[in-house]
This record gives sequence, structure tokens and C-alpha cells, in this order.
Amino acid sequence: MGLKKIFPVIIVLISLSLIGIIYIQINWILTMIENKKDQLHQRIAFEVVGKVAQRLGEGRENLSGGSRVLRLKPGAVWRPDPLITELLRVPSITQSYSVDEIDSRLRKAFNEAGLKSLAFDFSLISNAASSDQNFRSQEELRSANFLREHEDTNRNQQFIIPVPAPDNTEANSVLADDALLIVVVHDFDGLVQGEMRPMIISAVFFTLIIIAAFYVTISTLLRQKKLSEIKNDFINNMTHEFKTPLATISLAVDALRNEKVIQDREKSGYFTGIIKEENRRMNKQVETILQASLLDRQDQQLNLRPLHVHHVIQEAMENFQLQLEGNNGSAELQLNAKNDLIEADEVHFMNLITNLIDNAVKYSKENLLIRITTHGTARSLVIRIEDNGIGMSKETQRRIFEKFYRAHTGNLHNVKGFGLGLSYVKTIVEAQRGKIKVDSTLGKGTTFTLEFPLKS
Repeated sequence: MGLKKIFPVIIVLISLSLIGIIYIQINWILTMIENKKDQLHQRIAFEVVGKVAQRLGEGRENLSGGSRVLRLKPGAVWRPDPLITELLRVPSITQSYSVDEIDSRLRKAFNEAGLKSLAFDFSLISNAASSDQNFRSQEELRSANFLREHEDTNRNQQFIIPVPAPDNTEANSVLADDALLIVVVHDFDGLVQGEMRPMIISAVFFTLIIIAAFYVTISTLLRQKKLSEIKNDFINNMTHEFKTPLATISLAVDALRNEKVIQDREKSGYFTGIIKEENRRMNKQVETILQASLLDRQDQQLNLRPLHVHHVIQEAMENFQLQLEGNNGSAELQLNAKNDLIEADEVHFMNLITNLIDNAVKYSKENLLIRITTHGTARSLVIRIEDNGIGMSKETQRRIFEKFYRAHTGNLHNVKGFGLGLSYVKTIVEAQRGKIKVDSTLGKGTTFTLEFPLKS
């Protein structure tokens, strides 16, 4: 199966794998957060609030001055007496402790549980028995911000634990005390997420690595696919470029073997000239490929020296004069720059100007007009090479400087080459510290703008 067919399959498989991994990661993180919430909830409820409530209940007997138990003689009947009941009554829990004591005990318990930075408020509510057996008064101890934090149920978590009554309340249920310890933990979800943060960051980090690997893989596959297409186009172009001169040389050689041609010096010279011209043409194509290879390896050494650009442009245009006249074309030179002296390699600079003019001729229509203008700025020389040819699409403009890329020419089949010309031009321009850009409108023409720093 070729790369073209297997590529979509690879994309789909990798995409599904990536989506699956991200989905599993998200669910795993959410599950871990819920488990962490349950664990922290249990930890606070039993190790902190429950333990403090238990100790508060156990400490009440000691704070009240010992056991208070009424012992009756055998056969005696208990008759409620307000004074005796009040003496026997165990002090309510709110009478046994202060706000600061409860706060201190809770803070100590939180510290022992490894929750030193946790913020909380609390309330201790007691339904204390009064001297009247049928009446129980509600008493409460609470921290300063309890009521405000108690109402914020979105951010905060409440823990409500009963405080056990003392063991010496066996005489009568009126001596018992129903008490609740309510602790409000501030920003409970934030606390859980804070503890989970290292794990969440790690999961996100490794997920991003997977996404990056996916991106690199897809980019590599796309590049390989593109290179495969370029290779095929290059081989086709090279075959075509070499096949024509080889066929011409073969015909010329066959003609030279003819006795009539051998005896006719004029005809022999004609066919010999054809062989020489086609051989020169093939050498030029080979030189172009070798030159591109050298630029790829950055082995090409530029001989930079002061160069007058206007002279190079005029010489390049003279070389195309006959070709323009043969195609009913014309050229305009508006060399307006007052200073045209730059530092460049004369051979390569001539080649890049020639390539751009040749490009305009190749992709021309009838009545071709090539206009070359120059103007100067404070530090640069700007060269514009315009034509009224077939123009380029936006896609072609984006890819025009890619090696081996050739624009689609529609019904034009006379355009030859390997797609190396503009790639070479861009490389040479940048090697000489210059800039190049292209503006084109399909069907109307193309403009190449080059900018080079002036020689100081």
C-alpha cells in the first residue's frame, strides 16, 4: 500500500488514539478529584472534627468537678426537686469551654492531620437541660465569621458531629446534653485541587507531549508525502528535459551517417551544430541540478564585492532582446535609483535577475511587457520586476519559492524546467542579505520585489 493510500488511515488511527487518551486522562483526573474529596472529607470528619468532639465530651466531667450521682435508699421513690436537680445537673458543654479553647483544639487537630494551612470556622450548639424538666434552652458558642461562612455552601464544606454526653448522666435523662460541633472548612474544592495540582499538572504535561508527538508525526508524514510528490514531479520533468535533446541528438547522428549529408559540408555543419547546442542544453540542466545540490549543502561560496546593479540589469535584458522580439514582447527599464551600488556576487546576481526575467517570458501571454524599475531608500536598493503574464493563484504564491515546485500552467505546455529557478533566486537573495516577495493576480501578471542593503 502506497503512502498516498495509507496516509488517511494513519491520520484516523492516530486521531482516535489521541482522542481516547485525552478522554481517559480527563475521566481519570475527575475520578481522582472525587476520590480525593471523599478521602479528605473522611479525614477531616474522623481525624479532626470527630476526635475534637470526642475529647470535648470526655473533658466535661473533669471541668465540672467530678461525678455527680444521686444514690437512693432501697425502696425510696425519686420525686423531682428543682434544687436537687440543679445540683445534680452536669454543666452544659457551652458552659464548659470557651471559643478560644475550641479554636485551639481544632487548630491543633488540623495540624496533627497535616492540614496546617486550612482555614475554618466553627459553632458548638448545646440543647442544655434547665431546672424545668419540660424545658431545654439552646446555647451556642461560635467563631467570629461562622454565620457568614456557614451560608456560603458553594465554596465551603460543613462537618456536623455530635458531642458525646458524659458517662455520669445515668440518674435521669434530664441530666443529658444534646450537643453538636459544626465546623465549616473554607474553600474545600480549592483545598482538594491544591493537593491534586502536582498530579493534574503532570497529566496535562504528558498529554501535551502526546499531542506534540502527534503533531510532529503528522507533519513528518505530510512532509514525506510532499517530498514523494516532488520526487515524482522532478523525475518526470528531468525525463522530459533530457529525452527531447537526446532524441534530437540521436536523429542528428543518424543524419550524419547518411552519405549525402557526409558529402555536403553545409548539412554536416548544420547537424553538428544541433548536436553541440543540445549537448550545451543538457549540460546547463545538469549544472542547474548540481548548483541546487551545492546550495542545499551550503557549499556554495559567494564572492561578494561592490556591484552596480543597473549595469547587471541592462546586460541581462540585452540577452533576452531577441527572444522578446520573437514573441512580440517588449521591455521597459526605469532605473531611477541614484545609488545602485551593493555588495553581491556578480555571477549569482546576474543569474537571479536572469531567472526572474526568464520566468516572466516562460509564463507570458501575447504582447508581453516586462517592466524593471529601481528606487532607493535611506539604506536599501529596491528592484521591481513586473510582467503582464498569466499571473499566479494564492496557493502558487505561497509555494513558489519551494524547491521543485512548478506552477500549474493550464493549457500552456511549453514551460520547461525542474522548478529550481525561484528556489535558487530566494536562496541567493537571502545569502546576499536581501529580501524578496511576490505579488500576483491571476490572469493579470506578477511583480517580484527585491531589496538589498546599499554598500556603506
